[in-house]
Amino acid sequence: MAENFDDLTNKLPELKLDSKQAQGFLSFFKTLPDDPRAIRLFDRRDYYTAHGDNATFIAKTYYHTTTAMRQLGNGSNALSSVSVSRNMFETIARDLLLDRTDHSLELYEGSGSNWRLVKSGTPGNIGSFEDVLFANSEMQDSPVIVALSLNFRENGCTIGLGFVDLTKRVLGMAEFLDCHFTNVEAALVALGCKECLLPIESVKSTEYRMLRDVLTKCGVMLTEKKKYEFRARDLVQDLCRLVKGPIEPVRDFVSGFEYAPGALGALLSYAELLADESNYENYTLRRYNLDSYMRLDSAAMRALNVLESKTDANKNFSLFGLMNRTCTAGMGKRLLHIWLKQPLVDVAEINSRLDIVQAFVEDTVLRQDLRQHLKRISDIERLMHNLQKRRAGLQHIVKLYQSSIRLPFIKRALEIYDGQFSSVMRSRYLEPLQLWTDDEHLNKFIGLVEVSVDLDQLENREYMISPSYDSTLANLKEQRELLESQIHNLHRQTADDLDLPIDKALKLDKGTQFGHVFRITKKEEPKIRKKLNTQFIVLETRKDGVKFTNTKLKKLGDKYQQILEEYKNCQKKLVDKVVQTATTFSQVFESLAEIISELDVLLSFADLASSCPTPYTRPDITPADEGDIILEGCRHPCVEAQDWVNFIPNDCKLVREKTWFQIITGPNMGGKSTFIRQVGVNILMAQVGSFVPCDKASISVRDCIFARVGAGDCQLRGVSTFMQEMLETASILKGATEKSLIIIDELGRGTSTYDGFGLAWAICEHIVEVIKAPTLFATHFHELTALALENVSNDPQKQIVGVANYHVSAHIDSSTRKLTMLYKVEPGACDQSFGIHVAEFANFPESVVTLAREKAAELEDFSPPAASLTDTTQEVGSKRKRVFESDDMSRGSARARQFLETFVALPLVSMDKMQALQEVRKLTESLEKDAEHCNWLKQFL
Repeated sequence: MAENFDDLTNKLPELKLDSKQAQGFLSFFKTLPDDPRAIRLFDRRDYYTAHGDNATFIAKTYYHTTTAMRQLGNGSNALSSVSVSRNMFETIARDLLLDRTDHSLELYEGSGSNWRLVKSGTPGNIGSFEDVLFANSEMQDSPVIVALSLNFRENGCTIGLGFVDLTKRVLGMAEFLDCHFTNVEAALVALGCKECLLPIESVKSTEYRMLRDVLTKCGVMLTEKKKYEFRARDLVQDLCRLVKGPIEPVRDFVSGFEYAPGALGALLSYAELLADESNYENYTLRRYNLDSYMRLDSAAMRALNVLESKTDANKNFSLFGLMNRTCTAGMGKRLLHIWLKQPLVDVAEINSRLDIVQAFVEDTVLRQDLRQHLKRISDIERLMHNLQKRRAGLQHIVKLYQSSIRLPFIKRALEIYDGQFSSVMRSRYLEPLQLWTDDEHLNKFIGLVEVSVDLDQLENREYMISPSYDSTLANLKEQRELLESQIHNLHRQTADDLDLPIDKALKLDKGTQFGHVFRITKKEEPKIRKKLNTQFIVLETRKDGVKFTNTKLKKLGDKYQQILEEYKNCQKKLVDKVVQTATTFSQVFESLAEIISELDVLLSFADLASSCPTPYTRPDITPADEGDIILEGCRHPCVEAQDWVNFIPNDCKLVREKTWFQIITGPNMGGKSTFIRQVGVNILMAQVGSFVPCDKASISVRDCIFARVGAGDCQLRGVSTFMQEMLETASILKGATEKSLIIIDELGRGTSTYDGFGLAWAICEHIVEVIKAPTLFATHFHELTALALENVSNDPQKQIVGVANYHVSAHIDSSTRKLTMLYKVEPGACDQSFGIHVAEFANFPESVVTLAREKAAELEDFSPPAASLTDTTQEVGSKRKRVFESDDMSRGSARARQFLETFVALPLVSMDKMQALQEVRKLTESLEKDAEHCNWLKQFL
């Protein structure tokens, strides 16, 4: 530990403050308001410092030791402090603003007791720190801030939602009814929200806790604001300054909402959009409709591994990592992020994307050609964002220019394509490209850059305005070149006068201290010492030689420096002018960025579909109320992409009124969870517009995917595993419709067997009879398989339609008792979990395994079989033999219930002993008589 600490202290900047500076800073620090969320860093020019609780947080979180801390001041006034290098500052800023959602970041500048806040940021508002966050990395995702205005009524809560995307410059509103914040959760996931504003006074305690839990699940930072900040009084006027166009459409748009305008008003104030004039007329306004996309809650996103996680061993662990084969710098990745959170529900739009993907899959030359050109496209969205924020220079203009001159090649590749989807390719991409790249749009920008920028200097990595662009600049350049020529002539003349070889002995230097000077080595100095002292002015004598000048050189050098300053000032003014002119092309570049990033993502889909060892196939898409979900030879895309996996495909056929609800049983580690997840992943991929890892696929569009797959504790919120499971299941029961897809794995295992089974049975019946959504229900409650028997029940009141049993197969060698997983999903039920066999896989001690077998055998002998199937003859070890017919069991259970009800109704309190015994004997004799025709009843008697 000592060695580690020594290494750390050697790397840490030294905290250098004299007693006066320290005292001044301590007095200022005491005046700062207490904010437990704020991490405050103080810029000391060469390094940064953090103090108090922030110093402890940084030391523990980023240095992993408190030995990095120092004390500022003495005695009771001493303040814990830690120094932070510039590289570590970038690391801290990225972690706090891009990865975590529990802190804000503040940066102060100053000295002594005079400090001022210069930058502040939150996970939803990273604008002021963008230069730090993305200096050396691409912007993967654009954060969104949301504000919620809540109005509670008897039938639920009306939510007014406002949102701001500061990167894409989008303002939006939505309004919807919500009972348990399931719609709020879906909206937060779809928008990629990082921060949420709430009016704290308007939230009741119970609802507030529920909403806070939703925000925590979605990884959203909660910021509480006073209720009066949620007002819409001047919203129309404010929006008219931010949004381009007349006031009437804005007024009509706002009048269509009741509560959302207040939420959007709070966001405008919080993000201080009106304080920055670069925002004026640069924002777009849109309505967000929950029904436009498939709804995904946080549980489904986790269960299906949609987005990448820090714990992923490789990029293929997540669907985003697998599908992200984009070529552009950042634009394609951000659009893919959005698409995966917002799968489509419109059949025509899904098929339109699939058409393009199919065209790229079938035409390899087109696909490879386009991808090569896209690799040379910069992040146009980010470049335009910097231009509009007035943070851009000439290098940003040049990057836009270099991207612009690639577009004709993209356009040409699309023009050559004449396949079956040429019409959709033309209308969707080629025609818009032709519009935005004509002489009135992009070509005008290209002309501006070619005229104004000195493109010849780009090889030297110099970004300069071309002298021919401006007469004043051209004149200054001529004067500068003339002076350079005169200085070089003077250099030659002086070399001749001193009889020294030019450049070898007499050198001409240019520096910031003396400007242009002559320099000779100390070895040559004695040869010309006499002339040097009489004709020249010696400026400096150092190891590298003697620097000297004369009145002619000094005069020319001063004149040169003056002209150079004028040239630089003129350059700066012209750069500002060119940048300002380039900003007027924002609509052109925003439209082009949209086209290019969409092409990039669809090319990425095509590349994935065609490059996998087993190619993907195009799914047939049908409306939600038509068709079935048929996946033949279905695979899990992320699992099959792992190097160590030889994936075994399976069929999934969810057929209405036949196999719409599937109960899947089978051994632990047999592949149940993978199977049900891969169905959800395939449907999500199809509705995003991608080919799917199947031999053949037909998919009825789903409006939502609900997934309850494995739950962990959340002790920080006081939620146990089972409670978390129940909360997730409750959201399914309340939010699912017949157009949803439900995926449930091992429901009810977190409580006692009977409670868990009772809940699982009731939930299954509710889904089948009330919700009627296609469902995959993986379970170890083998008794649940009796639900499928209700399909053939003669009693119409008890008949349950559409339930089917499936199992993942396994084989036990009869001689060695070794278990082999076959990973095939087949019709029928399995009544064993093979848990003890799996324990053997885990190398349990033999004595423990033996005892487990004995105990399990005891319990199985003691407990009567709970479910019955007619077809019972199966291989030993994969299916236990069934004893009773289904009708036999249902008749027997009804008769047993009647016996118990009659017994309970007896007035035993008022009867004497003999009378009571006679009545009970009558009942048991009657039951025994009926049991003669019912094997199920005989087991009890």
